[in-house]
Amino acid sequence: MDEKSEGSVRPDIKKTDNPPRLLTQVHEAIRRKYYSRRTEEAYVHWIKRFIYFHGKRHPRELGEAEVTAFLNDLASARNVAGGTQNQALSALLFLYKEVLGKDLAWLDGLVRAKRPPRLPTVLTRTEVESLLAQLTGVRWLVVSLLYGAGLRVMECLRLRVKDVDLEYRQVLVRDGKGDKDRVTMLPEKLVEPLRAHLNRVKGLHARDLKEGYGEVNMPYALARK
Repeated sequence: MDEKSEGSVRPDIKKTDNPPRLLTQVHEAIRRKYYSRRTEEAYVHWIKRFIYFHGKRHPRELGEAEVTAFLNDLASARNVAGGTQNQALSALLFLYKEVLGKDLAWLDGLVRAKRPPRLPTVLTRTEVESLLAQLTGVRWLVVSLLYGAGLRVMECLRLRVKDVDLEYRQVLVRDGKGDKDRVTMLPEKLVEPLRAHLNRVKGLHARDLKEGYGEVNMPYALARK
């Protein structure tokens, strides 16, 4: 009978934790850079598509040729816009540099996606009023802030009570595009609807606290500190 009992571990073999999965490393690297949530979603999307394009091979096994082939397929076969291809390229450059620790050489064979510039469609004031007339409640308030205060969707949805100044008629946007703060105007027409909404939210928050809830996300590990 073997001297070692069944299930024992050889002393010369050390157990090691498995390294985080690739996409987990991507999420962590993006958050260390304080990129926006939308950028994080876009980068992960393109990295996944790159991996599937090459038969689920690990990007560490791939290089400049495979990156060029993927980007060329976007431009030639998928007919994407130039900005879309550039976003995919940025995602892959981030993956190789910040996660895998590898710089890609210049992509000489890259086919740049080109589309003729198009003028955006801008709604008239009458069209905006007609659109808002179809909305009610919180949806009306959100769209009104997008139009009247010039907020992006995520900026509006992530607004905090303390960042809305009804007296000065202004809104403080924190961690906007490029991780920058900015101040924008609050239209006079939205002051009273927003005040009423904040009062309702305050009542809801008080009820949540009474029931043991009422938590809020704290950035930069403030909750732990």
